[in-house]
Amino acid sequence: MKSLARIANDSPFCESRLSMKKLEDAVSSPEAMQMRSDEIERLVLKQGQDLLRAVLQSHFDLRAAQERPVEVEGADGVERRQVRATSRKLETLVGEVTVTRQLYQAPGSEGLAPLEAALALPDERYSYEVRRLVAEESAHQSFDEVVEMLEKRTGAHVPKRQVEELTVRAAQDFDSFYLDRLCEPENTSDLLILSFDGKGVAMRHDDLREATRKAAERTPRRLETRLTSGEKRNRKRRAQVATVYTLARWPRTAADVLHTLRPDDLDEARPRPVHKRVWASVEHTSQRVVDDGFAEALRRDPERRRRWVVVLDGERDQLKRVQRTARKLGIDVTIVLDIVHVLEYLWRAAHAFHPAGSEDAETWVRDRLLALLSGRSGGTVAKSLRLMIASHGLDKKAAAPVVRCANYLVRNTRWLHYDRALADGLPIATGVIEGACRYLVQDRMGRTGARWSLAGAEAILRLRALRASGDFEDYWQFHLVKEHERTHQSRYANGAVPNPLPSPRPQLKLVK
Repeated sequence: MKSLARIANDSPFCESRLSMKKLEDAVSSPEAMQMRSDEIERLVLKQGQDLLRAVLQSHFDLRAAQERPVEVEGADGVERRQVRATSRKLETLVGEVTVTRQLYQAPGSEGLAPLEAALALPDERYSYEVRRLVAEESAHQSFDEVVEMLEKRTGAHVPKRQVEELTVRAAQDFDSFYLDRLCEPENTSDLLILSFDGKGVAMRHDDLREATRKAAERTPRRLETRLTSGEKRNRKRRAQVATVYTLARWPRTAADVLHTLRPDDLDEARPRPVHKRVWASVEHTSQRVVDDGFAEALRRDPERRRRWVVVLDGERDQLKRVQRTARKLGIDVTIVLDIVHVLEYLWRAAHAFHPAGSEDAETWVRDRLLALLSGRSGGTVAKSLRLMIASHGLDKKAAAPVVRCANYLVRNTRWLHYDRALADGLPIATGVIEGACRYLVQDRMGRTGARWSLAGAEAILRLRALRASGDFEDYWQFHLVKEHERTHQSRYANGAVPNPLPSPRPQLKLVK
C-alpha cells in the first residue's frame, strides 16, 4: 500500500488511482458478495462516477501544470502583464471539478485566461456536455423532468431556472446555422415543396402578442377557478410552422386518390419526402417565416430550375403572404389547396342532408370529391350545393355548413385544379406540415398547464426542429465553433488566442 501511495503521489492521477482502489475494494468486500445484481450495478455506477470525476480532475490538473507564460493582448489593444494563478468551478456530467489557470490582467481591463480558451471552456459554470444533454432532453421532456433526469443519471446538478437558460443558450445559433449551410446538389426534375401552417402555444401573459394581450385584458373572468362554457382565455400565441422538402413526381388519377383515402389501402409506391427541413417560431411573424421558407428553397434551387409547389390549407392571410413573397422574388409557384381540408368541409355539408356515419353521407362526399378531382371547378360544385339547399328546404341553421362549404370552394376555386396537379405528379395534401405542427408544437408545447416564456418556447421549437430535420449533430458542432468565437476569440487582439500549452512532440518513426 505504501508503494501505491508513493507512485500515486508522483502523478496528477493520484486521486483517480485511489478512487479506483476504493471501487475495487467495494465490489470485492464481503458485503458486496452478498448483494443482488441490481444492487451491485447501482454501487458500481455511483462509485464509478466518483472515479470518472477524479480522472477528469486529474486531467485538468495536468493541463494546469503544463501551462507556460505567453504574451496576452486583449481586443481592446491593452497588454495584460499581471499574472496570477486562479481557479474556477466547472459542473460536468460526472460532477464538479476545479480548473486552475493563469489569469492575465491589466488595470481597468477584463482579465483573460488563455488556458480556458485552449480547453474551450464555457463562460458559465456548466460544461458544454451538460449543456448538450440539457438541450437534447429539454426538446422532448419538461424542464422539471430534465432536472430529475440529471440528478438520477449523471453527477451534474442543474436547477430548473438554469435548465431553461441553458436551453435558450443552446438554440441561439439556429438561424445562422441554416444561413451558412451548404446544400447538396439535387435532381432538378424533382419537385421543391413548401408548406406553411400555424399552431397555438399557451404563453405567459407578458409574452402574448400585443393584440392578444389587450384582448385578454379586456375580457373579464366570470369564475376564478375555471372557464365557463364558451369562454376563451386569450392566452395563446400562434407558432408559425414551415417545411421545405424534395419530392419525386407521382402522376396518378382521381381513382388512385380515392383508393388511397382508405386507411387500409396506403400505396407503398408513393414517393417519400427527402432532404426535409421543418421549423417553427413563436417569435417571428408569419411573413418572416414565409420569407424564410422561400429563402431556404432559393438556397436549394438558386437558379430556379425546379418546379416550386406550395401546399396550403386555404387560410386567407397565409395565401396572401405566399403570393406577396413569390411576386417580390419573381418566382413562379404552383399553389395547391390541401384536399383534406376540402374533405372536412364536404363532410360537414353532407351531414345537413344525411345522418352522420351513414353510407349515404359517404357516397355524397365521394361524388363531390370525385367531381373536384376530375376537374370540376369549385364554383360549379358550390352552385350545386346551393341548389340542394333549396331543393331540400333547409332552414338557415341546417344550411349553415353547406353555405360555409360553398363559400370555401368559391373563394379557393383557383387553387382546386386537382386534375392538373394529379397529371403533373404534384402532392395535393399537407400531411408533412400537419405532422410538423403535431411533433414540433403540440407534442411538447401543448402539455396540460404549460405556460411558456417567449425565449423558452422559441428555443424548444428550434431544438425540436433540429432533431426532426436530422441536423442536431451538425448544428451542435457549429454552435461550439460560434461559442468559442464569442467566448474567447472575440476577447483577444485580432481574434488570435495565444496557446499556453506546449506543442505535442512529433512522433518519430523507426526506419530499418
